[in-house]
Amino acid sequence: MLKGLKKLLGLKEERPGPDDETIVPPAGQVVDQDPAQALAPEVQQEPAKTTAAVSGSVAASAPTVSPEAAKSKVSWFQRLKRSLSKTRTSFQEKIEALVGTSHAVDEEFLEDLEEILIQTDLGVRNTRLIIDHFQEIARIEQEVKPGKLMEIIKEMVLMILDESPPPLTFPEQGPGVILVVGVNGVGKTTTIAKLAWRLQQQGKKVLLAAADTFRAGAVEQLTVWASRLGTELVKSTIGADAAAVAFDAVIAGRSRGYDVVIIDTAGRFHTKHNLMEELNKIYRVVGREYPNAPHEILLVLDATTGQNAVAQAQTFHESLSLTGIVLTKLDGTAKGGIVVAIREELKIPVKFIGIGEGMDDLRPFDPAEFVRALMS
Repeated sequence: MLKGLKKLLGLKEERPGPDDETIVPPAGQVVDQDPAQALAPEVQQEPAKTTAAVSGSVAASAPTVSPEAAKSKVSWFQRLKRSLSKTRTSFQEKIEALVGTSHAVDEEFLEDLEEILIQTDLGVRNTRLIIDHFQEIARIEQEVKPGKLMEIIKEMVLMILDESPPPLTFPEQGPGVILVVGVNGVGKTTTIAKLAWRLQQQGKKVLLAAADTFRAGAVEQLTVWASRLGTELVKSTIGADAAAVAFDAVIAGRSRGYDVVIIDTAGRFHTKHNLMEELNKIYRVVGREYPNAPHEILLVLDATTGQNAVAQAQTFHESLSLTGIVLTKLDGTAKGGIVVAIREELKIPVKFIGIGEGMDDLRPFDPAEFVRALMS
């Protein structure tokens, strides 16, 4: 049965390269040169404002782990389990109540089960897969207990998630370029800082780029993080051309021997076509300066938004061919099943999950660990 169901699960689409528009910057441009003179007319929006210089960072000790983790010495799994408690408690209570009040797997039972699964934001397609599989087992075993039903659901969710997502992919030579996108309010800038910190712990030299030149305070926020992390930042003024800032960051990363360049972008409402076009321009400009870049395009999503997160991911994926999802605020939602919905409906790997404010509260996503924490 499982083999047959697994055929329903597709594989992730490969990301196409940039389009064929021509933007050819001169070779050997230095990072503090006026990018408006170096880029093709397409990105010359405000020449007087787009000079992006590398800001020298203030040496600072690396941020510490979250205070609560340091005090209690709890494992990551225990913290994850605690963060998913809202989803787990709500889900288990409803399943137990359903099985406790039902004496047969009839139409009413299946409708109630469907409602529970959808409320957990597992998604319509996943809900159908689970119910179909459950019906097959129920026909054979006749009696269904809460623990058995939970085991069936756990088995199916693990099969849908399939396997651990691939790690961040970087080129053998030159810096890896990560483009971070998302709508306002999802914790994008903080996520960038946490990701930079993780890479630093792996011995990588990280350069940040403040290409969110639209939101007031965004540049200042990333400047503070750069100082705390002890790294450099490429930035410009509010209203400057974001593509020019990203362009300068790539040049700086390549010429100064950085291992990773992380580009922050303005919060883009996925329903605003013109804003998505600006994001596409950053993608194209980076690709012209550095072939095959960006090497990772990560979308930051707020888990508390539920199915709206799937809609956001779908729009961004159609525009940019995302390589991964970073799901934040799992500790504040009863809709933890959204991880499963994103993986199945869009075939985009969830590469990182965030469960708190501490620097070490962003971790690579482990499907087996997640399911165990969610349904233990």
